[in-house]
Amino acid sequence: MAVKVYGPTYASPKRVLMCLIEKEIDFEVVLLDIFKGDHKDPEFLKLQPFGQLPLVQDGDYTLYESRAIIRYYAEKYKSQGTDLLGKTIEDRGLVEQWLEVEAQHFHPPIYDLVLHVLFAPVLGTPSDAKVIRESEEKLGKVLDIYEDRLSKSKYLAGDFFSLADLSHLPFGHYLMNQMKKGYMVRDRKHVSAWWDDISNRPSWNRVLQLYQYPI
Repeated sequence: MAVKVYGPTYASPKRVLMCLIEKEIDFEVVLLDIFKGDHKDPEFLKLQPFGQLPLVQDGDYTLYESRAIIRYYAEKYKSQGTDLLGKTIEDRGLVEQWLEVEAQHFHPPIYDLVLHVLFAPVLGTPSDAKVIRESEEKLGKVLDIYEDRLSKSKYLAGDFFSLADLSHLPFGHYLMNQMKKGYMVRDRKHVSAWWDDISNRPSWNRVLQLYQYPI
């Protein structure tokens, strides 16, 4: 039975889709339009009470929160497709560490940038120049740490592609494309090389071809 993924056009569900492709897991999608409030529909809220994407249904099993989902499938199908967790417990520790770095340090400022640069004009809400400036400064400091790390290893958790790298792609894509702030990556030699590597993986290209971003 194929895994059912809700909301494939949005950023966080793309994290799940790429993981499923890397793990060679069959999936199908359910299209939702958050601009029309589909994520607040009572039937959807029965499955995801916070009204957020993504959500997956795998038979009778339902799971939400994108990083929880990718951890689940990377573990469940560890011997299938790309190994996204590493070969040793030490590898796994580093994957988890950098996944947390992505969630706690990379994601908050880039999310605020996306919200104020791209979504505010579409939603008709004020865009805060101060938030944009401060978020870019915070993100720059995070990327400086990445630059140091990636000067010592090809990928964040070591010399293997993992969930830690994959998790950066959905919102990193906004930075490099729609927001036209690619200089933040290009000004950092090792971050730039890393981005080119992970963003050119066939799995990510397939996600982009199948499910275009709404903005």
